[in-house]
Amino acid sequence: MITLFGKRIRLFRPRSIWIRRIVQWFFFLLITLIAVNHTLVENGVGIPFLASASLHAVCPFGGVETLYTFLASGLLVRKIHDSSLVLAGIVLPLAFLFGPVFCGWVCPLGTVQEWVGKLGKKFFKRRYNHFVPTKLDNILRYARYGILIWVLYVTATSGTLVFEAYDPYFALFNFWSTEVAPTALLILGVTLVLSVFVERPWCKYACPYGAVLGITNIFRVFSIKRAESTCKADGACSIMCPMNIEVDTVKTVRDHQCISCLECTSEAICPVARTVVFTAGGVK
Repeated sequence: MITLFGKRIRLFRPRSIWIRRIVQWFFFLLITLIAVNHTLVENGVGIPFLASASLHAVCPFGGVETLYTFLASGLLVRKIHDSSLVLAGIVLPLAFLFGPVFCGWVCPLGTVQEWVGKLGKKFFKRRYNHFVPTKLDNILRYARYGILIWVLYVTATSGTLVFEAYDPYFALFNFWSTEVAPTALLILGVTLVLSVFVERPWCKYACPYGAVLGITNIFRVFSIKRAESTCKADGACSIMCPMNIEVDTVKTVRDHQCISCLECTSEAICPVARTVVFTAGGVK
């Protein structure tokens, strides 16, 4: 709680992964600073020590996009920096250890979708995030793998960063510049509108990097596990899950859409201590 203009304001829910909110804000502000500074530098002003930083330089998915070209020729796809390969090399092992923490804790586009989703939660209450029929939803969730294959194919065969023209993340932090394609702005707009009805729609149905990291859920070392002996089966963990995973029906979450946000755990929504936990060991 903080006091502002004589009123006490709650910053976080009583039980939430509050540190995740801080991490999300940190990376959102950092990426915003880099994007704005990049524009200022092009106009002769800006922060000197960040002058070489750009969205492409801090995007780990660029490392995935350029991997084929790098292995085949030793070169990088134009606009992609060495740092993207380094970041991809850091994020992937982290995902094998802890799951897609990049999606749930770092990605600014995911964070913005969550913020817009708060409007949907306010308007639609429990109906929020349950508008898409289950059968259709289950099919759509695999669309991002098709998008991933397409992105990798067209990038490898063209040697250019084709996805930039469709990337809502790039559009979000460059909407004021002429570098952004109208298609990317349109996809960003659709994503934000859909976020009022569906939590993280881009992450669920379309994000190619989420598809890459989502696969690690099958093999990850630390997982979200549920102790059946103490579980009240009240469904709180499933209701809270932004990716609609039915946590209360499984012992270990291996769903390819888990983003490791930990909002289902006993540290957050689960009312029973040590019942839904994030661990590499077993639970009783």
